[in-house]
Amino acid sequence: MTTMKHRDEGIAPELAALGLPDKPDGPGAAAMIAAGVGVFTLGLLTTLAEFWTGLSGFLADFQGSRGVGGLAGKSTLAIVAWLVCWGVLALLWRGKDFDLKLAFRIGLVLGALGALLTFPPFFTLFA
Repeated sequence: MTTMKHRDEGIAPELAALGLPDKPDGPGAAAMIAAGVGVFTLGLLTTLAEFWTGLSGFLADFQGSRGVGGLAGKSTLAIVAWLVCWGVLALLWRGKDFDLKLAFRIGLVLGALGALLTFPPFFTLFA
């Protein structure tokens, strides 16, 4: 019986011993980075809306959302950014390997920056 050599043999040799197929890492990396882009977009829009009244007004009137204010526009645009980024990266990296540790770090940094940008003591500095 032949066993497949798994590229992450040091991490999961039992998977290679089971003969499980080696799948590309690109789609998973795309999901991690896209999640960071979505959070960062939300934070960036939150901060920009504090000192750019034109953007604040646009986000408040986004899709005719009454009573919600700019949150509807910010969250909708952040979701669109997340989906577009995920779709594009998943298509580009389909069938390819990508360093998952690097993708996790990129997503984590973008997410942390986005969280910082949504923190009121930070974004009110720009008001």
